[in-house]
Amino acid sequence: MKRTQPSSAKPKSPAAKSRAKSPRPASARSAAKPKPPPAKSTKPTKKPPATRAAAPEAATTPAPATKQSQLIILLGTGASMAQMIKLTGWQPHTVRGMLSGSLRKRLGLNVQYQMEEGVRVYRIVEAQAQ
Repeated sequence: MKRTQPSSAKPKSPAAKSRAKSPRPASARSAAKPKPPPAKSTKPTKKPPATRAAAPEAATTPAPATKQSQLIILLGTGASMAQMIKLTGWQPHTVRGMLSGSLRKRLGLNVQYQMEEGVRVYRIVEAQAQ
């Protein structure tokens, strides 16, 4: 049984019918040219070691590169959740996840907290010798 179009529908133009029924030719589908292979570099793979005089490290120590390393330094002296959030710019649940997941479980650091004046202060505690 054939379906008939409702009488209120506008008939399609002949150009629209031909576009809808005829598939695109294969040449139109693959119009992009294949990429040439990458050019080989003439640069040496390793640079020779630099021979510079050692600068004093205390004067030129750069800031830690990652937020995790900044957090570890902050936890060496003790930090509240608000301080860690301000340092990293993270949400509280992300900071707690970093403490329990990365620092405790992956890196094996002993992160503990104490209540000081109604605020939890987190610290990295050194392992005690037995």
